[in-house]
Amino acid sequence: MAALRVALITVETPLILGSASPRRRELLERLGFALCVRPADVPEDREPNEPALDYVRRIVENKLAAVAGSALPPAAAILVADTIVVLDGDVLGKPRDVADAERLLTRLAGRTHTVYTRYALAKAGAREPAIERTVASDVTLRAAEPAELSGYAKSGEGLDKAGAYAVQGIGAFLVESIAGSYTNVVGLPVCEVVLDLKRLGLLAGFP
Repeated sequence: MAALRVALITVETPLILGSASPRRRELLERLGFALCVRPADVPEDREPNEPALDYVRRIVENKLAAVAGSALPPAAAILVADTIVVLDGDVLGKPRDVADAERLLTRLAGRTHTVYTRYALAKAGAREPAIERTVASDVTLRAAEPAELSGYAKSGEGLDKAGAYAVQGIGAFLVESIAGSYTNVVGLPVCEVVLDLKRLGLLAGFP
């Protein structure tokens, strides 16, 4: 089987981002990367008693398979990712509504939880990942007053985010400390992604 052609990330051969997350897109666009967004449409239900890291690994594998198996334009590579919030072994997903957001925030307040982002990179034309990585960051939320948590939940900012808060938005007022990558908490560990793209020979002269 012939070796896959390696193409640099350019306007003609962009990076395929298999994610609908505006935060991941913004992080990559800030780096100046040409992107083609092709969200992966896969079920994200957690199986009974499935460990958190096994769950996020499976979701990323399914996302890559879905994107790589679709009709794609000329590209340099595919990037897919998933981010989860874990507390006491529980995966805290996106809240169902404002009341659920307040419940999640109440669980997190005054405690340290871990944010894991798993991503996979595949070269153009490949269906198997060239690089896979999971990055962890520990986030401590302060012991906020119930009225603060209720007010923030009602703002709606965290309704589409795992753990019901946005570290890059109003939710920053709750974040006491972060041990690890900040961008990982936002949704994509930029430092690690750039290093892996360079290892694959997809960036020239960056930055």
